[in-house]
Amino acid sequence: MPGVGGLHYRCPVTSAPPHPDSPATPDKLDKGVLLTAGVVVLGAIMSILDITVVSVALETFQREFDATSAEVAWTMTGYTLALATVIPLTGWAADRFGTKRLYLLAVLLFAVGSALCAVADSLATLVAFRVVQGLGGGMLMPLGMTILTRAAGPERVGRVMAVMGIPMLLGPIFGPILGGWLIDAASWHWIFLINLPIGLAAIVYAAVVLPRDHVEPSETFDWLGVLLLSPGLAAFLYGISSIPAAEEEHGTWWTTEVVLPAVLGLLLVAAFVPWALSGRNRHPLVDLRLFRNRTMTVAVVAMSLFAIAFFGAGLLFPLYFQQVRGEDALAAGALLAPQGIGAMLTMPVAGALVDRIGPGKIVLVGIAVITAGLGLFSTLDHETSYPFLLGALFIMGLGMGCTMMPIMTAALATLREHTIARGSTLMNIVQQVAASIGTAVFAVLLTNGIKDRVDPAAQALAAAGDDPEAQAAVLAELGITPEQAAELVSQVPVDSAIAYGDVFLVATVMTAVVLVPALFLPRTKQVHAAGAPVVPTH
Repeated sequence: MPGVGGLHYRCPVTSAPPHPDSPATPDKLDKGVLLTAGVVVLGAIMSILDITVVSVALETFQREFDATSAEVAWTMTGYTLALATVIPLTGWAADRFGTKRLYLLAVLLFAVGSALCAVADSLATLVAFRVVQGLGGGMLMPLGMTILTRAAGPERVGRVMAVMGIPMLLGPIFGPILGGWLIDAASWHWIFLINLPIGLAAIVYAAVVLPRDHVEPSETFDWLGVLLLSPGLAAFLYGISSIPAAEEEHGTWWTTEVVLPAVLGLLLVAAFVPWALSGRNRHPLVDLRLFRNRTMTVAVVAMSLFAIAFFGAGLLFPLYFQQVRGEDALAAGALLAPQGIGAMLTMPVAGALVDRIGPGKIVLVGIAVITAGLGLFSTLDHETSYPFLLGALFIMGLGMGCTMMPIMTAALATLREHTIARGSTLMNIVQQVAASIGTAVFAVLLTNGIKDRVDPAAQALAAAGDDPEAQAAVLAELGITPEQAAELVSQVPVDSAIAYGDVFLVATVMTAVVLVPALFLPRTKQVHAAGAPVVPTH
């Protein structure tokens, strides 16, 4: 059978049965698919909200556990490293044990990890329990994509990916609001306890709604692959995530803490590539042969570039509102709401259009709109009106609803049955790595920009905060009067805003670059033979 991009595919002898509620010629999302989507969204909300909710609590952890910012950062880093370790295993485990069983296990692990985090009595135990959470959370997104894609079929994958995209886009916006409210109204323990009722509901819901697994285990476990790829990704992401701290502490990222794990991780990942492609390895942990599919390759490139720009720029918005405009974390999160509203308006429409006309045109429009919105932010200063900023965020949201999930759809719509699990795993690895790179790159750009723009004396005064003794020490060291100090401090928001504008300009250019691979995404509806699983030839 002819495949995408001139490739040829073969049909395996056996395949998993279709979802019981999926019609032979699907059009609209039927009741069975919508119920399945509800299960997946519930799990995704837990995982994605948790990441952003915890980010708001870092200062609270510093006070509670009498720790430094670098030490409490491990509550985020430990979770990320657990994700990197478990995501590559998800495709194999889904094929081996079934998506329903694995999904129930993932939700259970996440809920148990949340309960343990809530009762942690030290920073070390909190970090350890965050790792348990990450082991469950890392499986939820690739499993969710696999379950939804199999339930809906390739003809409706755009619409179900639009459903999946809702928590992915709204989590970073509403997470800080929820986290700030829980910490203010109750205590930090509740940012974890809130996951328990959601997790229990997700387990019951999944047990009832998801169809019984029909698994015929035939694939051997790639032991060498897991020894190379999982620690390789974890080490690389650890090195990358250490860049901002190294830049702030040492003035350079070229430190042992960054370079050693990053290089070691890259070497392990590089060693995995020939092993995964070798003829001796019939069932690699992550199937790199999927790159023979032209559409998958283009989608991976587009997703990589987009995630670097998108997640990197996402770091800047709340920081601008807090550092330049003086808003607290709760208000900063609330000010990002227009972005989510814009995405909610366009995402369902984009999902339906992708299924009818292909993802290429939709992604091109989405990238162009996001670029326009980011371009507006590159012109901001310390007094830019809030209507202008909120309008720019709304424009960006409109574009986001047409971008991330259509790119995912372009990749997964070309796959069938067991290759869906491997494809969703591959896309989630790419997204996780690219997001970490983007966050690190933009954190360094912002740190250096502020160093270049803001007077060092003003930075020292700002760092002293409201502590009278610290202020007096800085004034004595600088040899200036309180009036001169006040003038210097008043200039900090002005200069900082210029630095933010410079970095937003970089984000605008990087987002525009995504237009290049987007030009090669399919611009017509992809037609597949009914019921014929598509597998790249080896």
